[in-house]
Amino acid sequence: MSELLLLGLIAALVLTLLLTLLGFAVYSGLLEDVVVSAGSPPIRNITLAYKFHVGPYKESGRLFTESCSISPRLSSIGVYYDNPHTVPPEKCRYAVGSILSEGEESPSPELIRLYQKFGFKIFSFPAPSHVVTAVFPYTTALSIHLAAHRVHPALDTYIKERKLCAHPRLEIYQQDQIHFVCPLARQGDFYVPEVKETERKSRAAAEADDTQTDVTGADTLSDTSSISLDASPGSRENSTTTSTMSPGVAGRSWDDTDDRSEHSYSESGTSGSSFEELDLEGDGASGDPRFSHEAEPPGPKWAKEPSTPEKDEE
Repeated sequence: MSELLLLGLIAALVLTLLLTLLGFAVYSGLLEDVVVSAGSPPIRNITLAYKFHVGPYKESGRLFTESCSISPRLSSIGVYYDNPHTVPPEKCRYAVGSILSEGEESPSPELIRLYQKFGFKIFSFPAPSHVVTAVFPYTTALSIHLAAHRVHPALDTYIKERKLCAHPRLEIYQQDQIHFVCPLARQGDFYVPEVKETERKSRAAAEADDTQTDVTGADTLSDTSSISLDASPGSRENSTTTSTMSPGVAGRSWDDTDDRSEHSYSESGTSGSSFEELDLEGDGASGDPRFSHEAEPPGPKWAKEPSTPEKDEE
């Protein structure tokens, strides 16, 4: 009888634990509906302090923790430039930091100096006229991982089905919500200088490879001509082969209006339609109030690695 009572108590404890975990997951957004829409942005123009990094998105948690520790009341932001499904993790580019000001408000000089003291750089994003956006609850650290596995696939599907050009991807953490924003206009203005510098280096490396290929091809052609004198001039195709371009090298310059990378999130919309063709949803600037760039202290939420488009999935 005592053994049955003990087994019953163990079963009750296990059931209680499972129900607690399930309740925690539901509270974190497990059953939350993910609604993706196109319309006016949830933010205005912003000034941010950021650090740029190249590497797996799942490592961005360190930068989130660092920026949040400087001023916990500020909203945090992550900007992700490459599609982790097509770009090796070690080559993914992202910027993480804090929003210093929004709209007509100017950032505090003391706040700027404080972030610069810790190696952060200052940059400004405009207010895009139209975006693809989604919102997910931000109640626990688990919310970050749930958002990564639920929101980004929904964004991918929405953008692909409508053949949109929406990039890069922004994640903005404000109070109890995570705002996902993909600009449909002025995308190039959301690329920090370090991204453009990596593109210049990639172009330079590609051009160097092309030059080397030209020289090698010319030498090969010369050797072939000296040995096979009977060969017809038209019997040989151009020996120069175009090397595989690194992201953004082929097709566009960073000085163009649309700063798309062939492996960035924009690839799903390279032949996409204009945002003007969308049935835009939401009130945006004319209706919903903008959220403040100040947020409640995230506290222990930042103990774990926060959200990234890749995190565990990307």
